[in-house]
Amino acid sequence: MFRGATLVNLDSKGRLSVPTRYRDQLIESATGQMVCTIDIHHPCLLLYPLPEWEIIEQKLSRLSSMNPVERRVQRLLLGHASECQMDSAGRLLVAPVLRQHAGLTKEVMLVGQFNKFELWDETTWYQQVKEDIDAEQSATGTLSERLQDLSL
Repeated sequence: MFRGATLVNLDSKGRLSVPTRYRDQLIESATGQMVCTIDIHHPCLLLYPLPEWEIIEQKLSRLSSMNPVERRVQRLLLGHASECQMDSAGRLLVAPVLRQHAGLTKEVMLVGQFNKFELWDETTWYQQVKEDIDAEQSATGTLSERLQDLSL
């Protein structure tokens, strides 16, 4: 399980160094093999260990290519999916087209989200956090049953 937000740097070749606290887990569970794709709702990237991504691929394969909405989701997620192998120094190369989608330049937030990471431009990440907090503080709608049962 991945949790927490960590500032990492992209080097001049577009590689990011995976924090050491995740490296052993990624080597053990995925032999360092990762898949990166775009997030279709936010300007960030999704980074999955290969076994987790294969579960997503199975779900995507069950969608109908004849349904325009389902086909669009398949096209966006699979079409942008890029395999990346963690090197011996614990670095991952993020493809240029993916870096461009998320506006990644130098400072990147690596955000743990259970079975995957999100990769955000640092400034965009903090803007999103502020928007999310503001939205929660001004929310007047009814919480879903799952959120009502969540006790923090």
